[in-house]
Amino acid sequence: MLAAVLANSPAPGFEAPDPAHEFNPTPLAEFSLAGIDFAITRITLINWLACAIIIFFLVAASRRPKIVPSKLQFAGEGIYGFIRGGIARDVIGPDGIKFAPFLATFFMFILANNLMGIIPFAQIPPTSKFALPLFLAAIVYITYIAVGIKRQGLGTYFKNLVYVADAPMALQPLMIPLEIFQKLVSRPFTLAVRLFANMFAGHLLLVVFMLGTTYMLFTADDWQLKVLSPAPFIMSIGMTFFEILVQVLQAYVFTLLTATYLQESVSGEH
Repeated sequence: MLAAVLANSPAPGFEAPDPAHEFNPTPLAEFSLAGIDFAITRITLINWLACAIIIFFLVAASRRPKIVPSKLQFAGEGIYGFIRGGIARDVIGPDGIKFAPFLATFFMFILANNLMGIIPFAQIPPTSKFALPLFLAAIVYITYIAVGIKRQGLGTYFKNLVYVADAPMALQPLMIPLEIFQKLVSRPFTLAVRLFANMFAGHLLLVVFMLGTTYMLFTADDWQLKVLSPAPFIMSIGMTFFEILVQVLQAYVFTLLTATYLQESVSGEH
């Protein structure tokens, strides 16, 4: 019904948001460093704001620890305790405790940047830019390889990484190239794409529904569109709550997969 009304409306057509403009805003400042061009955009500032919020929260939560914790201390300890016990120890094992600060940092950084997508006046998650998830995935990639080499030795680590001990010898020539591709090529790429794609798609959906509401209520001349304008607005509200769930879940999934890769490096199991 809504599509038919839009088609018959004499008002100018609805213009969908342009991803190129939405995710590549005009640079606020540009500079070069070692021959590499850099640009500071609105998304860069939002990322800095998310980092500042994390630092403020952690400093405030740990500044004056008490036996009976304050609300901030309780929240900080709760988040760290969840990552320490629920991911670092449960996934990696007893050796995982020392990775808890690393994993908790990733979780809180990703979560804060994801939640920027629903914060008024920010309303775009920096993790919807592929460069940031790719950078985070590169850190994870380097870390779990370095940990594996340190714990197992160079030769043993790469042998355990690509050699499937339970597979028949006849299948090893097929399995080894697949394992090399999966562990050393596709793993960091899929880790980055999973986070990026969810944040990109979620933000774009919210933008479409909100712009649709604005168009139908204020721009369109057809009264039927104005009557139907609450529909996309209600959808945008519902999508906002769904997006919060996705934002938290993606931060958790990224951290959980990071712990899984570290567990493989620590234990030497395939």
